[in-house]
Amino acid sequence: MCGIVGVVSDQPVNQVIYDSLLLLQHRGQDAAGIATAQGAHFNMHKAHGLVRDVFRTRNMRALPGNSGLGHVRYPGFGSTKSVDEAQPLYVNAPFGITFVHNGNLTNWQALREELFRVDRRHINTNADSEVLLNVFANELHRETASSQLDADKVFDAVASVHRRARGAYAVIAHISSHGMVAFRDPYGIRPLCIGRLDTDTGTDWMIASESVALTGCGYSLVRDVAPGEAVFIDQDKQLHSRQCADKTMLAPCAFEYVYFARPDSVMDGVPVYDARLNMGEHLADKVAKSFRLGDIDVVMPVPDSSRPSAMQLAARLDLSYREGLIKNRYVGRTFIMPGQAVRKKTVRQKLSAMELEFRNKNVLLVDDSIVRGTTSRQIVDMARQAGARKVYFASAAPPVRFPNVYGIDMPMQSELVATGRDVDDIAKEIGADGLVFQDAQVLRSSIQSLNPDIKDFDTSCFDGQYLTGDIDESYLRRITIERASVSTGEMATGRLQD
Repeated sequence: MCGIVGVVSDQPVNQVIYDSLLLLQHRGQDAAGIATAQGAHFNMHKAHGLVRDVFRTRNMRALPGNSGLGHVRYPGFGSTKSVDEAQPLYVNAPFGITFVHNGNLTNWQALREELFRVDRRHINTNADSEVLLNVFANELHRETASSQLDADKVFDAVASVHRRARGAYAVIAHISSHGMVAFRDPYGIRPLCIGRLDTDTGTDWMIASESVALTGCGYSLVRDVAPGEAVFIDQDKQLHSRQCADKTMLAPCAFEYVYFARPDSVMDGVPVYDARLNMGEHLADKVAKSFRLGDIDVVMPVPDSSRPSAMQLAARLDLSYREGLIKNRYVGRTFIMPGQAVRKKTVRQKLSAMELEFRNKNVLLVDDSIVRGTTSRQIVDMARQAGARKVYFASAAPPVRFPNVYGIDMPMQSELVATGRDVDDIAKEIGADGLVFQDAQVLRSSIQSLNPDIKDFDTSCFDGQYLTGDIDESYLRRITIERASVSTGEMATGRLQD
């Protein structure tokens, strides 16, 4: 899970890309990078860390140009500390291409071997993003080997990428001296949207993971990039588009709406905040059936992404709503932190409990989801230490029982608290007096009711149904073994989920 952005303008773009990455910082906190184009020359700076730490004044001055890309990285299984795996990535042929990617290829290993054996392309890192970049570059080279590059040639290359690549991918690529292309996998699993800004010198374009990056920089949201579609902005800033996949279906990742996206974003026509309100509305009905409401004195969110659901739940059940957990905003999102030990240490630094709000009360804590259970267990402990008599827990998402192979770093089922446990067992594991989960179909309807054009969702981490059709038990066993080997230092080469 990463944040990506591309900007085409008549003015220098380094500052607007920087600003947009700040707005996408929640999508990745491991590394950040910007690449701009000045004529036929690319300028790039990337490093590990938050956006504000990676870019200093001297770095910004070294990024001239009126078009460019930006990226914030979410560290995944097997990622290394090599800055070479940070993005944007670059290849010098054909033309010179910079590239940013959000998602995860499921057939990256086969593609890597194919690129070496058939296409004679060398992959220098263990990032599936570099594999995808080289597939695109190779197909673009084929299309332009005997003719000039134009929008149709770019779209034909993207169509070939769709035929070869499997998994989730939202991509923006900058082709030196020709333009910028963006495309999305045929299921639209990862988000990507288009914005415009009308100026005295014409129209500026921005393409980004979430609409908040557009609106926060003064751009207007035009629309989402459709599943399988490619958008090309040429040197004259003219926007061209074409459907490049043979078979498409809008089926975005449900976990984006539950957790990853900012609440002020609109994704695939769905206001994220409204979707979370709907989740709370439906979760209230489940709570009313599962608990005696007279035993609940107060409803509290686990900040921040669960706040809309908790507020709506409390309002629907006519229960008091309080903010009893205070978040330290200078600590990153614990879910996307690399390593269980780091997450355990960070929870106490991230949240503190106000004793006044917990003392002698029966508290219902509402969180967006329960994944490993580590955070939930520590939060329940904090509530008891602050004086709560009873601590109930409600999750706005269903139990996470399966690995996500499309870009969210939870590939080992043994790490998931719901694996092999029913609801009562999970409640005991996290130390709660009672626990309810959202029903999977209810989660779907919470989102789909806001845009009926969404025909399906990637809910694989809840139900084990993988949209791309190439995931079976042997695949899941293999990634489990690979991850275990990486964690024990036995595997020489890992891999990166962006």
